[in-house]
Amino acid sequence: MSVVEAKPKLKRSDLIWTLIGLGAVVLSGFLLYRELRNISLDEIKGSLEAITHMNWMLAAGATLGAYWALAWYDRIAVAHLGKRIPWHFITLCSFTTYALAHNIGASVFSGAVVRYRAYRSKGLTPQEIGILIVFCSFTFAIGTLLASGCVLIAQPDLLHRVLNVTPMLSVVIGSLLLLLVALYVLGSWRQFKPWTLGKLHIEYPRLPIVGRQLLAGPLELLCAAAIIYFALPADNHPGYLVVLGVFLASFSLALLSHAPGGLGVLEVTFLAAMPEVPAADVLAALIVFRMFYLLLPFALSLLVVLGFEWSQWKSKRHNIDLPS
Repeated sequence: MSVVEAKPKLKRSDLIWTLIGLGAVVLSGFLLYRELRNISLDEIKGSLEAITHMNWMLAAGATLGAYWALAWYDRIAVAHLGKRIPWHFITLCSFTTYALAHNIGASVFSGAVVRYRAYRSKGLTPQEIGILIVFCSFTFAIGTLLASGCVLIAQPDLLHRVLNVTPMLSVVIGSLLLLLVALYVLGSWRQFKPWTLGKLHIEYPRLPIVGRQLLAGPLELLCAAAIIYFALPADNHPGYLVVLGVFLASFSLALLSHAPGGLGVLEVTFLAAMPEVPAADVLAALIVFRMFYLLLPFALSLLVVLGFEWSQWKSKRHNIDLPS
């Protein structure tokens, strides 16, 4: 896999996607208001207080698992490039990248810039960093296809929650998604000819690398969905597969909308797809998700960025002060 990539800079497309994201937030906020206008803050507070200490701990553990899997994305990409970078550096870089990108959305100040600054300090070229960014995005995409295909086949009535369709359609869609994954694996195994998208020249990774992608991608999604699963009450609980399926749909919609943090998009989708769960309980579970998966990592990532920039500044100052 190779790509021609320049240093990240502000483009017109960044502004367009930012406006799209803001539009998605406004629309989702309006739809959410219609759903929640009869729910009081006391009801949501009561739902939060009903979550047991054990479930809080399990949700926190699922968060750690999700961010560990995200760091694995970067480690796999670095291995694909044939580079050696300390695992703790990759983990911090990945954590910061995704914590910022998940909250900021389609912005020049999010993931690409963080990765560029961090990996340039370790000697990677702009071209290699471009490959790494594309590779990590592709790992997420493959993971989403694989997890979605499995859920649609294992839970064929899932689509019926939001669309008036037969379970057979769910199985057909799930099978097509798994077929795409299988073709990717076949291309890696047989080393199909590379394909090109504009300046992007993509070659199939080695089969062991693909195997790691097929583990890391779904693992992150399984752990992220588990945060919501553990925060929902036992009564009227739809089950993990339903939560996972709705999460995959809502998270994909949030990414496509470019709404910062999927604001409003997640809530509207979950409320529509899980009518058997009281709305206050759904909102409480999503508050827990946002706190563990989005807000706390975002706050910590800002500290990491400040620490990194401080160390870079100190290093440059030290080099300037050295006698020539």
